[in-house]
Amino acid sequence: MKIHVLYCRKSMEQWSFVKMWWVGLVAGLVVSLPVRAWAWDEATFFSQKRLIAHSFVLPRSPHDARAQTVIGSPREYVVQPKDTLLDIARYFDLGYNEIIGAHPGVDPWIPAAGESLMIPTFWIIPQSGYEGVVVNIPEMRLYYFPPLQKGISNRLVITLPVGLGREDWPTPRAKFKIRGKTPNPVWIIPESIKKERIQEKGWSENMIPAGSPDNPMGKYRIDLTLPLYAIHDTNNPWAVGRLVTHGCIRLYPEDIEQFFDVIRVGSSGEFVYQPVKIGMLYGKVYVEVHEDIYRLIPDLWQEAQRVVRESDWREMVDQARLAKAVREKSGVPIDVTKGSPASNPGEVAIIEEKSGVPVGVTKGSPASSREGEVAIIELR
Repeated sequence: MKIHVLYCRKSMEQWSFVKMWWVGLVAGLVVSLPVRAWAWDEATFFSQKRLIAHSFVLPRSPHDARAQTVIGSPREYVVQPKDTLLDIARYFDLGYNEIIGAHPGVDPWIPAAGESLMIPTFWIIPQSGYEGVVVNIPEMRLYYFPPLQKGISNRLVITLPVGLGREDWPTPRAKFKIRGKTPNPVWIIPESIKKERIQEKGWSENMIPAGSPDNPMGKYRIDLTLPLYAIHDTNNPWAVGRLVTHGCIRLYPEDIEQFFDVIRVGSSGEFVYQPVKIGMLYGKVYVEVHEDIYRLIPDLWQEAQRVVRESDWREMVDQARLAKAVREKSGVPIDVTKGSPASNPGEVAIIEEKSGVPVGVTKGSPASSREGEVAIIELR
């Protein structure tokens, strides 16, 4: 399975707006100023998406300003006639929660054509062991930290949006391992779910066959050592970024198809609950605050204080900016560094992508649209 690892090689002098950004092996500056979509269907677009691995650098010591734990970069998209926010989210590999959180006042079904939207394709990596699979529940996003590759010094991470368990069937905090991989899975319906289906809809099946449009497993299932839980495909792509499952992790069909090849049996994994994350990018401190979707955190402000206090950068944090980020819960990285100029989410680094197509997703070609800025590596 080939993964696109993106490197920005342009001179920072060409981008006066983003002079503070690190130039070098910063995989993840995958960006595009106003792009134009084509037909929203499986054959002409969604099947051509490629997994992208972002580079990151962990702090080597307390107050290490060289750390780079904010990955990706915001983009801009001009809404076209007949677009929906759901299509746009999938176009940029975001969940429904992420696109709605970034644009709460926009009609998800009929956004205004010609309107320019900031696309929040940037994230702070969650605190973890930085190995295997990490699903941050409040964020509804999966992070995969592949093993270090020979000849590649940078740490890499792949991140994908997911759908998670309903409030009455929450995805649990837990550690696990990848037990196996099953293509074209049959869904053997657990008794607890079967009982619910009988009560609510009168459906009494014991199983749903592989290939059935009613099979929520779709074409791929990644089996976990956690009983009754799996990472799998979906028969409803619009479930990604929503709390709709019985606890399992759903991915977009095009994401699970590629991730299925990349993930190794025996890999470690963890479901974590981090509504507040803190990270560093080129000497600036960012926080990312999400809704407490299962209402497990009694006081989100106190949680933010704890996260900052336990970080390496607490002396650099502006408390007023932190309080604003906690109030807004925008779900995007916010600069909270003392003395930084005020900015809005998405203003930190929107860089022009001249091709008009997201890097790694070129119409009619699996290759990237930016010559000289993509390295292809094997993660298998």
